[in-house]
Amino acid sequence: MTETVVLIFEIIGTIAFSLSGAMVGIKKGMDIFGVVILGLTTAVGGGIIRDLLLGLTPPATFQNPLYAIVAVCTAIIIFIPAVRRLFEKRHHIYEITLLVMDSLGLGVFTVVGVQIAYAADSGYSTFLILFVGVITGVGGGVIRDMAAGNMPYIFVKHFYACASLGGAAIAIVLWDYLPSPLVMLIGALVVVILRLLAAYFHWSLPKARQLEMD
Repeated sequence: MTETVVLIFEIIGTIAFSLSGAMVGIKKGMDIFGVVILGLTTAVGGGIIRDLLLGLTPPATFQNPLYAIVAVCTAIIIFIPAVRRLFEKRHHIYEITLLVMDSLGLGVFTVVGVQIAYAADSGYSTFLILFVGVITGVGGGVIRDMAAGNMPYIFVKHFYACASLGGAAIAIVLWDYLPSPLVMLIGALVVVILRLLAAYFHWSLPKARQLEMD
C-alpha cells in the first residue's frame, strides 16, 4: 500500500516539477533539448541528491527509467507549439501555472523525501530526516534556476524553503501516530497551502539590502 502511494506521489511530483522546469526553459527561449533537460533535471534532481545523501546508490532515477520518461514526455508536451504559445501569449497563465506546479512538486517531493529516509533507516536522527525532506523538495528547483541563470527560489521567493521545512516537520511529528500515506498527504498539503498563501499575501523573510559598490 505504502509503496503504491509513494509511486503515485512521485509521478505527480515528477510531472509537476518537469512542467515547471520546461516552462522556465521556454521563457528563457531555449530549444527543445534545453527545455527537456531543464524539465528532467528539475524533476529528478532533488531525488538524486536525496539518494546520494542516504547512500542509496545508484539513485532510484537510474534504477527505474519511469521517472525520467515521465519527465521528458511532460517537457515535450509543453514544447508543442500550440501549448507553448498559450504560455507565451498569456503571462498570467504562465505565472499561475508555474506557481501551482512548483508548489505541488515541492510538497510532494518533500514528504516523499521524509518517507524514503524513514524506509532507509528508521533510526536516523530527526535532523537528518528533516534535511532530507527539504533537500528532496527544493533540490530540483535550485538546479533548474541555476541552469536557467536565475536566482534560486529558495533564496528569494515567499519563504520557499520554509514551506518545505514546515511540511516536513509536520510529517515527522505525525509519523508514529497516523498511517504513512495519510501523513504524506497532510504534509504535502501543508507545503502547498503555505506556498500559495505566501504568494497571495506576499509573505517573505527579511532580506538584506543590496549594497551600492563604487
